[in-house]
Amino acid sequence: MQNIQDIQGIRLLIIDDEVEFAATLCRRLQLRNIDAVDAHSGQEGLERLAEVKPHIVILDLKMHDMSGLDVLEQIKAYDATIEVIMLTGHGSVQAGITAREKGAFTYMIKPVDLSDLLIKIAEAVIK
Repeated sequence: MQNIQDIQGIRLLIIDDEVEFAATLCRRLQLRNIDAVDAHSGQEGLERLAEVKPHIVILDLKMHDMSGLDVLEQIKAYDATIEVIMLTGHGSVQAGITAREKGAFTYMIKPVDLSDLLIKIAEAVIK
């Protein structure tokens, strides 16, 4: 397991239309010295890419305005070096395979354990 110091100071964008979930996750990451910002729709997340310049995006698979897979494709077109961790409460093996094929670093099922997520963030940072 990577040391938490390995991920302190990274910039992270959370894109999830579940406002309470995104805001809570954002606060929990900020308490660990991660520069986290949340966006509450796919479109808002895409608009914030240039402003935030994230190293990592945590992205919901299903949102009201657009598919997380479509957002993933646009993130990778914008900057292929941004690592994307897909999260969903509607998990399926096929969705995970598709997300990885489109460039996602990994795919996790909600509710996600924060310590497991921190491990995946650390792995993405050192990739």
